[in-house]
Amino acid sequence: MLAILDYKAGNQTSVLRALRSLEIPAEITADPSAILAAEGVIFPGVGAAGQAMNQLVSTGMDKVLREVVSTGKPLLGICLGCQILLERSEENDTTCLGIVPGVCRRFLPEWLDGGEPIRIPHMGWNTLTMRRPSALFDGVDPNARFYFVHSYYTVPAPEMVIATSHYGQEFTAVYGRPGLWAVQFHPEKSGRPGLKLLTNFYRYCREGARV
Repeated sequence: MLAILDYKAGNQTSVLRALRSLEIPAEITADPSAILAAEGVIFPGVGAAGQAMNQLVSTGMDKVLREVVSTGKPLLGICLGCQILLERSEENDTTCLGIVPGVCRRFLPEWLDGGEPIRIPHMGWNTLTMRRPSALFDGVDPNARFYFVHSYYTVPAPEMVIATSHYGQEFTAVYGRPGLWAVQFHPEKSGRPGLKLLTNFYRYCREGARV
């Protein structure tokens, strides 16, 4: 069973729908005991960093997330969840969870894409450039495209970068280590490649740690 963290700042329903289409058992929950008993945890998110952190702290979910990581339970952050696993976000000048070293910065409108100023938010389909192997991408086409919607991008510690993408400049699209991953795109909205990624995450949760 996967636990989808419910903290009133996520796209939990679309993630649950995607997992059910794969026949992966999952539930949306804010119950710490259910989260800590799950085989793995998905930490989605949409909206603003400041609001999300306020909600996490007020509900105690920040402490639950830290316990999930400290006990070695697999965790997958998605979109805003990917951003606030870091130490700080320029959005609302927010102090974030600090589970992973790094910061989140805003795209700059003067950056160019195809000779034209970029539009913010970055919204649409992009490919990835893999920087190192990850179990998340087993069997995923290297040319697969994933769906992004974000105005901020993550700058984690360099050794954590798994894959990058490009919008005005190169940015980190996936970071982490075995059992702790974060993706800036929405796998639940990314068609077959995204569903394969979710399947790989669940397989990792069931099989235990592997390279």
